[in-house]
Amino acid sequence: MTRKKPEDLRSARWFAPDDLRSFGHRSRMNQMGYEDAEYRGKPVIGIINTWSDFAQCHAHFKSRVEDVKRGVLMAGGFPVELPAISLSESTVKPTTMLYRNFLAMETEELIRSQPVDGVVLMGGCDKTTPGLILGATSAGVPAIFMPAGPMLRGNFQGKALGSGSDAWKFWDERRAGNISEKQWNEMQTGIARSYGVCMTMGTAATMTALADVLGMCLPGTSSIPAADANHIRMASACGRRIVEMVWDDLTPTRIMTAGAFHNAITVAMAMGCSTNAVIHILAMARRAGHAITLDDFDAASRKVPVIANIRPSGEKYLMEDFYYAGGLLALMKRLESLLDLNQINASGETWGESLKDAAIYNDDVIRALDNAIYDEGALAVLRGNLAPNGCVIKPSAAGAKFQKHAGPALVFDDYADLKKNIDRDDLDVTEDTVLVLRNAGPLGGPGMPEWGMLPVPKKLVKQGVRDMVRISDARMSGTSYGACILHVSPESYIGGPLALVKTGDIIRLDIPARTLTLDVPEAELAARRAAWKAPAPRYERGYGFMFSRHIKQAEDGCDFDFLETDFGAPVGEPSIN
Repeated sequence: MTRKKPEDLRSARWFAPDDLRSFGHRSRMNQMGYEDAEYRGKPVIGIINTWSDFAQCHAHFKSRVEDVKRGVLMAGGFPVELPAISLSESTVKPTTMLYRNFLAMETEELIRSQPVDGVVLMGGCDKTTPGLILGATSAGVPAIFMPAGPMLRGNFQGKALGSGSDAWKFWDERRAGNISEKQWNEMQTGIARSYGVCMTMGTAATMTALADVLGMCLPGTSSIPAADANHIRMASACGRRIVEMVWDDLTPTRIMTAGAFHNAITVAMAMGCSTNAVIHILAMARRAGHAITLDDFDAASRKVPVIANIRPSGEKYLMEDFYYAGGLLALMKRLESLLDLNQINASGETWGESLKDAAIYNDDVIRALDNAIYDEGALAVLRGNLAPNGCVIKPSAAGAKFQKHAGPALVFDDYADLKKNIDRDDLDVTEDTVLVLRNAGPLGGPGMPEWGMLPVPKKLVKQGVRDMVRISDARMSGTSYGACILHVSPESYIGGPLALVKTGDIIRLDIPARTLTLDVPEAELAARRAAWKAPAPRYERGYGFMFSRHIKQAEDGCDFDFLETDFGAPVGEPSIN
């Protein structure tokens, strides 16, 4: 493809003309201390930074942005930092998922409204990765993703701790009375020891890896730990590379083809991905114009084993170990026969070229295909009269005995009901009971919070029970585990079948058959449906009001209807008058 010339740059519309408006643009650049020669005729690179004092996982972005700028300047570009909403997974309430599309809109409009020719997307914590890429895809300028990187492994009394996964594990031990307050407090200071995202294969590690596989990163860089000096050099390399991508007009839709998304789904299954990957990849694919569905995930799950021995699907290793074992490139090397190696990435190379010299340094961390930790993929898509539009479970992180299960439902109408009653000593529950939480979906939550790993009732925890079947229309943290059925659709808040379940109803799970069934006659369900009353609206003004009117269901990726690519004609460039 013919390389752009300086007069072809998008920013030239703002700065090049000899007219009054462009005079104003140039004079304001002079106001900030820049000479015309510093930016005119050069790619203007927007650096969209999701740093804030609440963004724990992005604490290093305050300095890392300077490394990106250094790279842009080295390559002959002009860097401009553009702050965006930061979505701290641990502090934003009720859930960051409520604001993923907010970040997507902000990213798209930051790019479109400003004189930028390309962007570096600085993200990592769960929803920032899809939010940034969704917005950049719709904006249509060249973009490269700079992943935050995983934090260092945790430590408690000389043993490694995994963020999230060990919090859930040891909280149950605390509830059972097996851990003292002193030990719990020591664990609190040891489980997150550095900046960077969760070092288990949670949503952050999953989504940055999948952004990498989609081709939006410099190949393999998603595996670099945040505190490693290689991460600093990577940030600078992103700055250098985006300048060349602008000259080559290498845009997200040129990179993220249908084949790229199928590669991402294949790798997701092999690495024991977060269940949240389903929602985000569906939304990202549709923004890029590709009709990816839940069936694509389930088909991949049937043929791709889990070979990344990383918690929570694995039993021992964390993301730091994954990096030392060869990281994402090593995992993809194992999967070469299952991937389309003709797809390109942000380096401009094909994956065949990028994987040529990849090596595996630890066969226990990154297993061979014939020595998998789980013979099928990480996720399974279930359907039935309880989830006609689908739901997901992560069999690789659940007990083998739950492959097939039947038990009576114990229903909680919302999370407040669950929290109030789950620790009651007189709760009528056994380990065969199926816990059901409703009104926790996209509209009901609101925002589909990560409530899906329902706590095992305290009376059972004291008996040694650590897993049981749990069903909800919520999501769960990628660091979570257990026999948790999630994303039930349509959600109960809008009258989906989950709204009709009563305590005592028998629910049947069959993972090999991919079914989830409520054993209640259709006539009875019809009577319950007729008696059902819609809950009160969650929002009557503001952003939540808009969210409630435009959010789609889980099987559609929870995008806003008006943001999807096929909603209307493409948005043109802004008028400059």
